[in-house]
Amino acid sequence: MPHYGFNFLWMFSFQPGHAPGQVDRKALDFLAELGFNFIRIPTDYRFWTRDFDYFHPDESVFHYLDTYLEACQSRGLQMCLNSHRTPGYCINRPDLERHNLWIDQAAQDAFVFLWETFARRYQGIPPEQLSFDLLNEPPNVGDRGMTRENHAAVIRRAAAAIRAIDPGREIVIDGIGGGGTAIPELADLGVIHSGRGYTPMPVSHFGASWWAGSAGLPVPIYPGLEWNGKRWDQDALREFYQPWREVEAQGVKVHIGECGCFNRTPDDVAMRWFTDLFSLYREFGWGFALWNFEGPFGIVEHGRPGAVYESFHGYQVDRALLALILESRV
Repeated sequence: MPHYGFNFLWMFSFQPGHAPGQVDRKALDFLAELGFNFIRIPTDYRFWTRDFDYFHPDESVFHYLDTYLEACQSRGLQMCLNSHRTPGYCINRPDLERHNLWIDQAAQDAFVFLWETFARRYQGIPPEQLSFDLLNEPPNVGDRGMTRENHAAVIRRAAAAIRAIDPGREIVIDGIGGGGTAIPELADLGVIHSGRGYTPMPVSHFGASWWAGSAGLPVPIYPGLEWNGKRWDQDALREFYQPWREVEAQGVKVHIGECGCFNRTPDDVAMRWFTDLFSLYREFGWGFALWNFEGPFGIVEHGRPGAVYESFHGYQVDRALLALILESRV
């Protein structure tokens, strides 16, 4: 079965004085009981690095990752270890970085060192239990000096470094342009290509303060939303994913590493969009992971206007959304 599950934000964004989050075993039990098989852990390297000293990590922090992995292994879940903020880049506030991953040798060396460190630490763990998602959501071409050429060079170098240590490790790479743009130039790399399920953004990110495009938007409709010169419905979604299908036709596996709808969109609109989106994923045979389990993009008390919750396995769950996810699995 393809990988279906959720992102868990236990090590997502460093705050001074705060340790990473602990394993939410109740949530993992819930997933295992319902037949999910995947969780993605976005990480922030600042949890184990101080003052941009990339090459002397506080490895005691990696104990948290060990406990996450052990909890997933015991429940038959694959853990996908993702570098969300990496030396020299993050899609959120990249200006906080001292170096630039796309143009600075120091950041590129640190990025490779990071993945070599994880490859050695988890060497021999079966790939069905652990995958490496190298970099969350690289930017658009031209942003911060990124080109398709230097992006491909950084990714190829990191993948080769991992395979030199642990040849069997499953590797995942995100699309560029914030994860949504396919990368056929890396179709030969033998890795999983990870897309996003957020298009059209005025549906999935209506009212999201961190997305500049949300300012002044009217309450969305779907189908029929007009955005970027298109009328959005399932046919438009199918067209959006066609470049990914073309890469897949070259023998690439595709997975949707993040998807979901922020909690300002009316629930009936969100559900019509989810229905079209997930039916395409089922048709394509693609697995997917919601950004949250419990939170504004999740299935537990997400807060979308009009949603109905039901007490289920100890949570207040959007049962309609959960049922749609379950029936959308291959």
